[in-house]
Amino acid sequence: MSALAGPEPRAVSYAEDGPLLVAGAHGGSGSTTLAALLPPARDVGVLRPDHVCMPASLGSGPVVLTSRNTALGAARAIAVAGAVVTWGARLVAVAVVSDGLPEPGDAAYRYRLLDFRVPVIRVPFVPALRAADDPRAAVLPRRARRALARIRALASPPAVPPVKPQQED
Repeated sequence: MSALAGPEPRAVSYAEDGPLLVAGAHGGSGSTTLAALLPPARDVGVLRPDHVCMPASLGSGPVVLTSRNTALGAARAIAVAGAVVTWGARLVAVAVVSDGLPEPGDAAYRYRLLDFRVPVIRVPFVPALRAADDPRAAVLPRRARRALARIRALASPPAVPPVKPQQED
């Protein structure tokens, strides 16, 4: 039994072309913790929007960008999300990881704008994660489990409807 109050999450590939990649829009954005909570996701570190081409660390899997719920974090998330899309990577979500304090109005406004381009998922502050040596051992509240489930769903390959065979005349 895991901290998710259920069976261990399956270690599945999120996409046919690679594992889920978790990238930070800035340092301290929570990418390492989020990657640990989304096995077999891989933390690829902080991305910089001024790179001319896609960093090799992005590979070919779906990308979740992490950011804190601050005005600066939101500004960085917008810049990096634009770069990730320009590089041709499949950005599936921006995970806004709460720092436990109320979100400033400027940050909320920027994230609402960003939500028109890519789903913005709110990951609540989880006090147990601050004390855990291993994030996977922390007991997560329902809101956190829901946020992780939404990220998993967005990162999964889209269901392809069955193709009906054409009838010959």
